Amino acid sequence: MAEGTPLSDTMSVSDVDGAVVSTVKMSPSECVYVIDDDSFVRQAIVSAVRAEGWDACGFSSAKEFLSHPDRENAACLVLDVDLPDISGLALQSQLQAANDHVPIIFVTGYGDIPMSVRAIKAGAVDFLTKPVDTGALVDAIRRAFAIKAMIACGQNQSTDRAGAFDGIIGTSASLQQVLDHIKRVAPTDTTVLIQGETGTGKERLARAVHQLSSRRDGSFVRVNCASIPGALLESELMGHEKGAFTGALAKRVGRFELADGGTIFLDEIGEMALELQPKLLRLLQEKEFERVGGSRTIRTDARVVAATNRDLRMMAGKGTFREDLYYRLSAFPITVPPLRHRREDIDALTHQFAATCAARVGKRIDGIMPESVRRLERYDWPGNIRELQNVVERAVILTQGAMLDVPVPGEDTTYVVEESLPPSQGLADVSRAHILRVLHETDWIIAGPNGAAARLDMNRSTLTFRMKKLGIVRPPRGR
Repeated sequence: MAEGTPLSDTMSVSDVDGAVVSTVKMSPSECVYVIDDDSFVRQAIVSAVRAEGWDACGFSSAKEFLSHPDRENAACLVLDVDLPDISGLALQSQLQAANDHVPIIFVTGYGDIPMSVRAIKAGAVDFLTKPVDTGALVDAIRRAFAIKAMIACGQNQSTDRAGAFDGIIGTSASLQQVLDHIKRVAPTDTTVLIQGETGTGKERLARAVHQLSSRRDGSFVRVNCASIPGALLESELMGHEKGAFTGALAKRVGRFELADGGTIFLDEIGEMALELQPKLLRLLQEKEFERVGGSRTIRTDARVVAATNRDLRMMAGKGTFREDLYYRLSAFPITVPPLRHRREDIDALTHQFAATCAARVGKRIDGIMPESVRRLERYDWPGNIRELQNVVERAVILTQGAMLDVPVPGEDTTYVVEESLPPSQGLADVSRAHILRVLHETDWIIAGPNGAAARLDMNRSTLTFRMKKLGIVRPPRGR
């Protein structure tokens, strides 16, 4: 993309590692519909969705949802497996039979996991276990938005192998070499180890391996080995039987079973506890395992793709990672270049992230200052694509003009809020300070041509949701 070119009015959906997945135009009328008969769970999910700036609406039953006059405006469904009138799986089948391919995210209790496996094989985006983790929910919704956009464009990745790389932005030689390696290894069942610094887009590349393989119609199951304590990770991967340990109130199917016939992505594999590594090694070698507390041997046909930001070879030499497991995982290693080694891709990435954030906060950005792009290309980006995304989002939130000037980290900026913000504060703090300043300037008038919503280039409902998310409350009069 040429420097200073205008931004589109589309919204680019990014995965957690910062690689752009797809571009989707979000209609103001579109809404995330949450269907769950548990009012507490339903309201918690609705609140979490609204906190991200998306519209959300809750329903207590399938019948209530199906009779809603604006049902066709669903951007995606967050659907309980066990509804009072019909099952979530039956509702999924009913919608598909009516040629309504709205993306579905299932939420489930432990006892409903086998049904969730069937749901994913039938085309669901993901399933989440109650209590629902907010980060996992947001990631799943972003993937749902991307899938909806691809369906609208006739580019559904589940059937279009050429679409596997559609959202990966960049033309640099180092990135193209990575993509070439993925194209070569994907059709095989060889275990792949994706190595790279934090924020380089490793998960997106793992998904490309899956999409380009013969397993693309099977499940892609992600496990973050760093976020689950060692004692629980074995249960997460291999499942457990009822009564296997305190709190094991029901049988749980493990992730390797869920990925049978598909791909399991072991993210941050370098953080796996040493005591669990022999069991993973046996599973990789023999394709079989036992659930925690169980004696029945279970076979699995899951292709393994692992990722790490650590040097596993060095860890193996120091004895902090099993050497035999390292060699088993690294049958086909792929090293993802850091952003500083693909500077020619920064321009296109910057424009994509600016368009994404502008759509989310309701701002108009016509383009990016050419000198700003040149500064970004000179910076080394230790946090890689994710850091670039955060910097661009901060600039979009603070800008008051249609042409965006993006300062590099540590550079003085012309965008000033009332109070100086320490570098450790994130986008939420910056956004809160900016909204508070405008509210004070408009005497807390939100609506109308001179209100805060108009000044911030947002509609009233978006500003109200954002104020609630950021904990902004009008002070008592007289203060």
